[in-house]
Amino acid sequence: MLFFYRDGMTEEPTLHLTDPRAMRALAHPTRLRLLGELRVRGPQSVGMLSDAIDEAVGTVSYHLGKLAEHGFVEEAPEHARDRRERWWRATHARTSWEPVELLGDPERRAASDLLRRAVLDRYTERLGHYLDVEATLDPQWVRGTASSDSWLHLTSDELIELRADLEALAARWQARSDPARPGAATVTLMYHAFRDQR
Repeated sequence: MLFFYRDGMTEEPTLHLTDPRAMRALAHPTRLRLLGELRVRGPQSVGMLSDAIDEAVGTVSYHLGKLAEHGFVEEAPEHARDRRERWWRATHARTSWEPVELLGDPERRAASDLLRRAVLDRYTERLGHYLDVEATLDPQWVRGTASSDSWLHLTSDELIELRADLEALAARWQARSDPARPGAATVTLMYHAFRDQR
């Protein structure tokens, strides 16, 4: 299961994916970036998003339309200054899906794999960008940065328990998250736990 977090976005915080068409639509790198921008920064105009991800306005509009077709984003006309300006917002704070639910359906399994790999690529890109700018950050932010791995010997039930613990830990910190708090900045938390086949 994969999550993307945003504080106070909607009353429906999680969109649970089961439709392979929606998974394939979201698996595009530009769409993942756009959805991430809307979740982290809140409603944005097409022009603002174009600047943020360095893509042409037409390209951004096209991909927002594809995201809207599957319920990931919606227009936010109340933010527009005139009829030509189009604003968008994410409809949910996070997206989740359960790979185990898809094991018996080859089409859904393939779509899930495609999306998971696209998300992994996006995670790698985000971490790479952080490494590019780390030397420019206040040392206190660098001190809090963590990258690690552990080799554990667990049963399948213990792995499920570990997952629940990690999700609870992330949820606890998410509950404290407030972008308006003095000194607060966006922090990315990524975690993976899986049976290693070595």
